[in-house]
Formats: sequence, C-alpha cells, structure tokens
Amino acid sequence: MKLASLKEGRDGRLVVVSDDLAWYADAAHICPTLQAALDDWARVAPALELLAIDLRNEAIPRARFHEHDAAAPLPRAYQWADGSAYVNHVALVRQARGAALPDSYWHDPLLYQGGSDSFLGARDAIPLADPAWEADFEGEVVVVTDDVPQGVSREEALSLIRLVGLTNDVSLRGLIAGEVAKGFGFFQSKPASAFSPVFVTPESLGDWWRDGKLHRRLMVELNGQPFGRAEAGEDMTFDFGALIAHAARTRRLGAGTIIGSGTVSNRDAEGGPGRPVGEGGVGYSCLAELRAVEALRGGAATTPFLRAGDTVRIWAEDDRHHTIFGAIEQVVA
Repeated sequence: MKLASLKEGRDGRLVVVSDDLAWYADAAHICPTLQAALDDWARVAPALELLAIDLRNEAIPRARFHEHDAAAPLPRAYQWADGSAYVNHVALVRQARGAALPDSYWHDPLLYQGGSDSFLGARDAIPLADPAWEADFEGEVVVVTDDVPQGVSREEALSLIRLVGLTNDVSLRGLIAGEVAKGFGFFQSKPASAFSPVFVTPESLGDWWRDGKLHRRLMVELNGQPFGRAEAGEDMTFDFGALIAHAARTRRLGAGTIIGSGTVSNRDAEGGPGRPVGEGGVGYSCLAELRAVEALRGGAATTPFLRAGDTVRIWAEDDRHHTIFGAIEQVVA
C-alpha cells in the first residue's frame, strides 16, 4: 500500500496511491490525514488496504496522481530524529578534516532531533538565503513508526515500523562546524527536510525490505547527471530496528515518529572510499562525501556546494526501473 498527502491545509489530505503512482483514491471517508491514520493504525490500516485493492481493480472513482501536487506524506510530524547509520560516511568526512573516528561510533548509534513542524514536499524548492551557508543535499531512507514503548528491543521495534520512504535531509555545511563546536547539536544548520511523494508499507516492498533495511539502490542526480547509485542495504552499520531501539531507550516514541538512516554511503569493492559514478563507482548521496574523497585524493575539495538553479533528484527504482516512492526533485532557490 502506498500513501500520500495532497497539499491541503497544514496536514494535507490523505490519499491511497496506485502501485504505479499513476492514480489515487481519496481516503477522507476513512481518515482525513496520515497522522490520524497512524494514531489509529490497527483499525484504519485494513480499511486503507481495501481501498488500495479497489483502486488496483479500478472499482472506485480515481484521479490522476501528480507528484508536484503532493506535500510531504507527513507535512508536519510530532518527531523527526535522524541517525547516521552508515558509519562509512562519518568516517570519510572526519578523515578528510583530520579528525579521528571514536570507536563508539561503530556500536553506539548517532541521532539528532530535527525540526518537524514544517517539511517540504518532494517538488518544493530548497530555499537558500545565503550561498555562504554552503547548502548540501543528503539522500536517505526513512521509516515511520507506530507508538513505540520505552525500552523496546530491536526485534520489537522492527514490528512497529508502519511506513518506509525517502528524504532529502538538507544540510548547511557552512553553519554545522560552528554549531557543533558549541556542544549543543544542530539547529540553524538543519533547515526543513523534503520527503518522497509517497510512503510505502513494508509488506508492499516484499523482499526489498528485510532485516530492517531497504535493499534497493538510492539513485541521486545533480543537474541531470548521475551522482549516486549507493546500495541502501549495504554498509548500514545500524538497521532501523537498532535506531528505533536507541531512540526509545529513555522515552516512548509517539505514532508518526520519523526516523532517518543518515546519508546512504558505500565503500568501494576494495574497501576504500567510494568512487564517482563516472569512474565506475556507486558515487555518493551528498556533496560532503564527494568533497571528502576529493580532499583525500588530491589534497583539496573542488566540487562546490549547491548554488541557485541547481537541481537535485533522489529516488529508488523497482526491477522495471519505475520509481517506488516517487522522486524528490528540488531546485535551489
């Protein structure tokens, strides 16, 4: 089952979307918003599944689904916590600036709590008020949970994942160092994130979803050119069950909590830093990682951060090269 929120009011209007993302059926008679559905998932989900079957069989009124009409599936959420499950990404960025990687990073997940009161839709522009802020995209996988009790185990946490999707977790690299140096986390350096047009139930992903990981390539293009083809199911040090359990160690998580994987990142076959797509590698899911590799190879980063007019596209494909979650496609404004 694929769910989306059309732009309407603050929390959107819930619709069920066809598997090929071509059509939608209004779900307002079942539940007005996705958050309301998550609040009562055990009762509402079966009715939404039946609506999805009727849509598939063309047994109900339907309308064309246009991704630019979609808000983020959750236009605002009670909680948005982003991890850094691909430790390779952290290791490369730290290595490029000569910082050691603490051993704890390999067994204790990193999480930060981001702003969740106003997300961007998949086709909304990335607002950049000052190029000196050094805007970067970050292609990631996300999950949405049901209510999660405090102290949940990894296995229990996996059973409470209700939806899977993608995000562009925009970062302002020029502001991060100063904020981190204060020892109090990100705030100004993490503006609004954008999410894929649809979120998908794990059951609908079949074998692509297993062991708490999405086993598909995360496709990234910058200005129409291949930038990243990383395998989201590989080199993921902490699966989503581990991330959720870590987040819920000292508190419960409310239904509708979004947990991010952090930048998807692969090492190359020889174990070294990944190579650009143009050199036969799988590339990168953010500019910072490419710049780190450039610094390690040549002594200095040469690729600039995002500038006005740049276009970023992030998506994942099925075996027929159709998008699974729709595409995040944003222009820097």
